[in-house]
Amino acid sequence: MNKKISFGKISANFSQNSEKVEATGTFGTFGPPKAIQSLEDDAESQQLKNVMGISAFGKKAKSFDIKEMIAQVKATAREITKKPEESVETAEESNEESDDEDFVGPPVPDHLLPSNVEKPNSNEKKVESDASDEEAEETVDNNLFIPCTHETQMIHGTKAVTALCLDPSGARLASGSVDYDVSFWDFAGMDSSMRSFRTLQPADNHPIRGLHYSSTGDLLLVISGATQAKVIDRDGFEKLETVKGDMYITDQAKTKGHTAGLLAGTWNPITKEEFLTTSADGTVRTWDFYEGGKQHKQIIKCRAQNGLKVSPNAVNYNREGKVIACGCADGSIQLWDFRKSSVAPAKQIRKAHSPAEITSICFSHIGDNLLTRSCDGTMKLWDIRNFKQSINEVGDLYTRYDTTDAIFSPNDEVVATALSLEKGQKNGVVLFYETKSFNLIRKMQITNSHTIKIAWHPKLNQIFVGTGNGLIKCYYDERRSLRGATLCVVKHHRKAQQSEVVSSQQIITPHALPLFRQERRKTSRKQIEKDRLDPVKSKRPDLPITSGQGGRVASSGGTLSSYVIRNLGLSKRVEDDQDPREAILKYAKEAEENPYWITPAYKNTQPKPTYAENDDDEPEEKKSRTE
Repeated sequence: MNKKISFGKISANFSQNSEKVEATGTFGTFGPPKAIQSLEDDAESQQLKNVMGISAFGKKAKSFDIKEMIAQVKATAREITKKPEESVETAEESNEESDDEDFVGPPVPDHLLPSNVEKPNSNEKKVESDASDEEAEETVDNNLFIPCTHETQMIHGTKAVTALCLDPSGARLASGSVDYDVSFWDFAGMDSSMRSFRTLQPADNHPIRGLHYSSTGDLLLVISGATQAKVIDRDGFEKLETVKGDMYITDQAKTKGHTAGLLAGTWNPITKEEFLTTSADGTVRTWDFYEGGKQHKQIIKCRAQNGLKVSPNAVNYNREGKVIACGCADGSIQLWDFRKSSVAPAKQIRKAHSPAEITSICFSHIGDNLLTRSCDGTMKLWDIRNFKQSINEVGDLYTRYDTTDAIFSPNDEVVATALSLEKGQKNGVVLFYETKSFNLIRKMQITNSHTIKIAWHPKLNQIFVGTGNGLIKCYYDERRSLRGATLCVVKHHRKAQQSEVVSSQQIITPHALPLFRQERRKTSRKQIEKDRLDPVKSKRPDLPITSGQGGRVASSGGTLSSYVIRNLGLSKRVEDDQDPREAILKYAKEAEENPYWITPAYKNTQPKPTYAENDDDEPEEKKSRTE
């Protein structure tokens, strides 16, 4: 049977008709030659074309073999596995060849063609270039990323926050101020109200100049205006206090501790038990925690160019904990290496800044860069391998606090510094610069006061800023910041639940017996007054006792002197308004019957006692002198 099947119905006689297949001018058919086709099939196809309104599909179809089709499919599969460039060239050649020849059916839609075979036009090239530009911008943004999409604030007090530090894990924040207080903030335990869980005054009436967590996060070094540094634990309990030096000894190396107020300090990043402190006496002293702070471990004497002592206002360890960098009050930078000598600095720059206090000195996380900030309004970047001239410098940075910060970002691509308000300015800002060129990236508005301290934690990826009005601003990014303040802002503050008082219903029984009758209270005020007199309901505390029974001490005390006064003096006390003669004579009868003291003594000389007689005659008044 050689009947033609059209529109997807394929004949089963592939063996007889596989050599040559001829298609009609409509959609193409598989079957015997045109001469053998029946009129019914032509009528059926014509009727279908009339119903669909189709006259013809494309150009005239050409003859093709199934073997050629299979070979073409294999070639297409090979092209797909080729590289994109080779496939594009092959597609161009095939398109040029196919343009010259006729094709069967309508053209294939563009969105159905394989993407690796398409020929890219000018518009596609433009889209690809735009995508590459966006990727480059994202790369730049990732390097210079600053988490500042969201912000929250914590209230330390009303005065300037001059010390700020986070522990290495990022779980707690410690803040200090000129109001002598140190506050502890626990991010896991806070809610959206952002309240500190503990506030204390570790240095009595001395302002807090610096707070530094140890490398393990279990100890906190407190640098105050006093001469003695303190080390406290995470909960605020004192663990160590350094000894005070003798201020009358001229040679500072002969004293065991500082003799003037502290200026700065920090922990060794490698040796967890070692920390150092600087003082206005011109020395830097290192201490060992396990020695109890009884004597310094090593001492450095900072000298100015004229040979006199100079105060190291800022100090820091390098990342290996082997080099100490000191920023002095005369604007000089001195690097000390204990492995070489503690008498003279390993490197120094006398005129690194103008003769003004260096407020901050910081090593980069990776590399040999050193960042300094000074009260002369400049911030400079140095390379300690070529320590003669600064790499980059920026000026016009006003500051009035000698603890103003300048820090590196966690990836060392950005540096940030705080700025104080000048006359006429209203908003304090933090400036962010690119490390390589010192180009200003962002100027972040903080609050209507000075900005002093900055902390950028690498694990949290959050920025904390201490201001002059007692606020601590926290900036973070919702997608790239972890834990820290993000844990607190989502917790709603729960108000204290008021005690619910359930009034008991009173059953009124007017004809009850007096034993079971309950008093009916008219007003709640009378009931409250009645409960006030009841010691059980009012929860009255124990009254003061007048005796010492039951192991409790009486109000007069429990010492020997109080016992003597109570038992001897007060028990036989003589009233002041009583006549002493009457007080003696009331024992006359008892003394006469049982003589013990006086009578036996006068028994021989005066057997009968003789008393002075009472003379009622008063002495004559003194006559006034008459002239």
